[in-house]
Amino acid sequence: MSIAIAPQRGNAAGLFVSSGQIARRVLRKFIRSPQLVVVGTVQGAMFLLIFRYVFGGAIAVRGVNYVDFVVPGFITTGVLFTAMYASAGMAEDMSAGLIARLRSLPIPRSAVLIGRALADTGIQVWGLAITVVIGFLVGFRVHSNWGAALAAAALVILFGFVFEWVFVLIGMVAGSAQAAQGFALIVFPFTFVSSAYIPVATMPSWMQGFAENQPITVMVNAVRCLTEGQPAEALLGHPTSYFVLRSLVWSVGLIAVFAPLAVAKYRRG
Repeated sequence: MSIAIAPQRGNAAGLFVSSGQIARRVLRKFIRSPQLVVVGTVQGAMFLLIFRYVFGGAIAVRGVNYVDFVVPGFITTGVLFTAMYASAGMAEDMSAGLIARLRSLPIPRSAVLIGRALADTGIQVWGLAITVVIGFLVGFRVHSNWGAALAAAALVILFGFVFEWVFVLIGMVAGSAQAAQGFALIVFPFTFVSSAYIPVATMPSWMQGFAENQPITVMVNAVRCLTEGQPAEALLGHPTSYFVLRSLVWSVGLIAVFAPLAVAKYRRG
C-alpha cells in the first residue's frame, strides 16, 4: 500500500501529514480484517457477563451495586485488552519489512508510531462503545451527571492511547506476532491485582499497598467516581478529583517513559 511522503523531515506539517497517512493505513487494514479486535471485544463481553452473573452474587460492595462497581472496571481494562493487539500488528509490520521501508522515507521518525497509536486508539473507541452498551444491558447505570460520564469516557480513551505506547514498544522488541501477543499478556495480572473487579480491601494486606497505588487501580477508580459519584467516593475514601488528578499524572508519566523508548527502538531498528 502506498504511503504519502511528508513535505520535509522533522517539521510540524511533515509530522502531521505522515502521521495521518500511517493512521489511515492502520484503519484501512482494520476494516479489511477486524477479526482480532472483534475476538478481543467478544472475549471482554464474555468476561463481563461472567463477573456480572456468576461472581456478582458472591461479591458484595459496600454502598454500591456490584454491577455499578464492576462495569467501570471492565470499561477501563477493556481498552487495555484491545490495545494489546497493537503489539502483534507492530510485530507483523516489522517482520513484513514495512517498518524498514518506512525508515527509508523522508518522514519524521515519530510519525510512524504516532500514526499507529492514534489509529489504534480510534479502534479502541469502537470496542469501548460495545462494552458500554453491554454494561447498560446487564444493569449498569450512571449515578452522577452525564457531563462527568463523558469526562470518564474521555479518560478511558486517554488511557488507551497511553498504553498504546507500551504495546507498540513490546511489538518492536518481540520480533514476531506470536511472541508479541505473549509478551502483551504481562498486563493481564495487573488488571486482577487492582480495583477493577473487586475492592482492594478484600485482598491480602501484603498485596493491598501495590494494588492501591498501581496505575490501573487509579485509572479505574477515576472512571468509577466520575460515573457513580458520591457512593463511589465514600467507598474509596477520596473525592473524584483525587483519582482524576492521579490518573492524569500516571498517564503523563507512562507516555514520558514509553514514547521515547518506542521512538528510540524504532530509530535503531
